[in-house]
Amino acid sequence: MVLASIFLTAKPKYSPSNPYSFCFIRNPSSLVASMDRVRNIVSEKPVVIFSKSSCCMSHTIKSLICDFGVNPAVYELDEIPRGREIEAAMSRLGNNPTVPAVFIGGKFIGGANEVMSLHLKRLLKPKLIEAGALWV
Repeated sequence: MVLASIFLTAKPKYSPSNPYSFCFIRNPSSLVASMDRVRNIVSEKPVVIFSKSSCCMSHTIKSLICDFGVNPAVYELDEIPRGREIEAAMSRLGNNPTVPAVFIGGKFIGGANEVMSLHLKRLLKPKLIEAGALWV
C-alpha cells in the first residue's frame, strides 16, 4: 500500500528513453482511460492492429494479415489523437516494442515476433477463422 502511494505521488524526472511513463505516473487515471479505450477498440473488430506509419515491422504484419484476405482495423498511433497514450498502454501489456500490437478475437496476440511465430507454425489462419475475420 505504501509502495502504491509512493508510485502515484512520485514526480520522477523526464526520461528520453521512456517518455510515456512520466505522464502516467503523474496522471494514473489517463492510463486507466487508455486501457479502457484499447479494450473498447479491440472488442469491436475481429482483428485490430496498433501500428505506426513509419514502422517497417508494422507494415510487414499488416501485409501478412491482409494477404490472408483479412481487413484488419488499423490504428496508426503516430497519426491519431491520443496515440501516444495508447502506445503507453500497449507497453503495459508487455509488448516491447509497442508496435505492432495485434489483437485477434479481442485477445492480445503480441507483436511481430508472436504473429510471425504463429504464422510459421500454421496457427495464425485458424485463429483468424475462429475470430470470424476469415471465411474458408
